[in-house]
Amino acid sequence: MKTTNVLFIISDDLSATTIASYGNKICKTPNIDRLAQKGTLFTRVYCQATYCGPSRASFMSGYYPDATGVFGYVSGRKAIGDRETWAEYFKNQGYHTARVSKIFHMPVPKGIELGSDGSDDPRSWTEKYNCQGPEWKASGVGETLEGNPDGTRPVVGGNTFVRVEAEGDDLVHSDGKAAQKACELIHSYKNLDKPFFLGVGFVRPHVPFVAPKEYYKDYPWQEIVLPKKMEGDWEDIPKKGINYKTSKNMKMSIEQQKKAVSAYYASVSFMDAQVGKVLQALEDSGQADETIVIFTSDHGYHLGEHDFWAKVSLKDESIRVPLIISVPQGKAARSDSLVELLDLFPTTAKMCGLDIPERLQGKDISKLLQSPQTEVRDAIFSANNKGWVIQGKRWSYMKYKGPRPNEELFDLNKDPNQFFNLVSNPEYKVALDKMRLAFTNKMKELKTNDL
Repeated sequence: MKTTNVLFIISDDLSATTIASYGNKICKTPNIDRLAQKGTLFTRVYCQATYCGPSRASFMSGYYPDATGVFGYVSGRKAIGDRETWAEYFKNQGYHTARVSKIFHMPVPKGIELGSDGSDDPRSWTEKYNCQGPEWKASGVGETLEGNPDGTRPVVGGNTFVRVEAEGDDLVHSDGKAAQKACELIHSYKNLDKPFFLGVGFVRPHVPFVAPKEYYKDYPWQEIVLPKKMEGDWEDIPKKGINYKTSKNMKMSIEQQKKAVSAYYASVSFMDAQVGKVLQALEDSGQADETIVIFTSDHGYHLGEHDFWAKVSLKDESIRVPLIISVPQGKAARSDSLVELLDLFPTTAKMCGLDIPERLQGKDISKLLQSPQTEVRDAIFSANNKGWVIQGKRWSYMKYKGPRPNEELFDLNKDPNQFFNLVSNPEYKVALDKMRLAFTNKMKELKTNDL
C-alpha cells in the first residue's frame, strides 16, 4: 500500500533574495511562488557548508561537515561507512528512490557536458538519470564577464562567469531534459505499489549563466540596480573573510556586474520554468494529494554585495537558502524560525511515519508546518574551508582558522547587511564572549557522534 511520497527539488547556487516570494521585485519566479502559495515558506534557512560538494554531502548524510571531515567534492560515503544516506534510508524502508541530475555533487559545467555521475552515491537510488547539456558551448550570443576588463576575451569554459543567450528551446539544456525526465517518472509512478522518493536537481543558476534567450528579455542589463556598497567595507574584517571571487579580482566593470546579475536572473527564471513543469506533472498524475514537495538550494549566492560574487563566504547572502515545504492539503504559511538543511532528513522521516535515526544531527521541524513560529533552535551553524559561522536571530559570529584577528561579529538587528564588524568594539564584549562560547560548545557537540 502506498504511503506519502517525497518530491525533493534542489536548485544549484540559488540565492533566496532572487525569488519573488522572498521579496524580489524584478526576478520572475511564478512557479516557485505557486508552490509557496500552498506550502510553508521558511525565511531563515541555512546550509551547513557554503559550496556544493560538502553541503550536499552534509544534508544527504545527516552530519555536519566538521563531524565527517567532508569539505571536498565527494558524496561522503567513505566518511559515513555503512550508515544510510537520506535517500538510502527511504529506499531501505520500502520506497522507490530515484535521482534526476545533480543531488550529490556533480561538477558544473564539466559533469553536465559529459553527462557523468559526478560524486553520486549509487547505494542511494533504485534508478538514476544524468542530463547532458552543452553549457557554455550552447549556440547563441555569449560573453565572458570575469577576467575580461577590455571585453576581448572569448567565451571560455570552466567554473567561470559567462552569460549565453542561447538559441533553441528548453530541451537543448540539462535542466530542460531533467524536467522532462522527472515528468516522465512521476507519471510512471502512478502504477507503483510503493511510495517514491524522487530527487530532481537543477543546475541553474550555477555558472555558466546559460538559458534560452527568451528568458533574458525581462532583464535588460542597463536597468539592473547593483547592491548598496560601502566605502572601506573590507577594512575591518580578516583577510580570510574576503571572498574568493570579488569585483576586484574578477576585474569586472560596472557594466559586466550588471550583465552578471541580469544573466543570473535569466537563469533563475529558466530554472523556475522547469520547476513548474515538474509540479504540473505531479498535479496531472493525480499524486499531488499524497506527496510532500520540498524546494531548496545547496547554498546561497553573492550578487555583488560587499563586492563579493558567487558562494563560499560566511556572510548571510552565502549561507542562507530558500526552503518551501508543501504537504498534502497544506496552506500557505511563513516561518521565521531558524532552520538548517540538515533538518530535511529527520523531518521527512517523521512526516512519512518513519522512525528518525538517532544518529542524525539535524532536527525534526515538522511541527513548524502547523505552528510556523515555533522555535526549534537558538542558532544555526555553517562552515567553509577557512572558518565557521554561528548565527542566531540577532548575532552573527564568524571565526576563521589561524591567529587573531580572525573573527567577525555583526548585530543583525542594527546592521542586517553586515557592514560593521564589532569584534574590536568594547561595547559588544559581552555579546562577543557569548558567541565565542556558543561556538566552542557547538564544536564540541559536533564531535559527539557515532562516526
